[in-house]
Amino acid sequence: MRKRARAKLKDAEILLKNKRYDGAVYLGGYVMELILKARTCRNLSWTGFPETNGEFQNYRSFKTHNLDILLSLSGVEQKVKLHHFMDWNNVNQWNPEMRYGAIGGISAQDAKDILDSIKNLMKVIK
Repeated sequence: MRKRARAKLKDAEILLKNKRYDGAVYLGGYVMELILKARTCRNLSWTGFPETNGEFQNYRSFKTHNLDILLSLSGVEQKVKLHHFMDWNNVNQWNPEMRYGAIGGISAQDAKDILDSIKNLMKVIK
């Protein structure tokens, strides 16, 4: 999952470089979701995060894209919120419904700041 997250981060950086800010931020949020799910797997000694409906059958409460919930499941919530609050605050603006938003709603600076925060948090959420 972390390998997929790193690949998607590269894609988000390409979008940023090509002034596709909305796409960069949306994909960046997905990167954060993957990182938090990977950390949750590590925290719970799971080999992988449930992905299919069948795999989620006994873990319905884990079926979420909400970054705050995923952070609380990861086991590093206190560390992140105490020592990396600004980065978390930047990243936590994301939600999967952003994919339906109007194009041009995110500035170049906001997109850069959010991707920088994601990179910072990836170092913390191992």
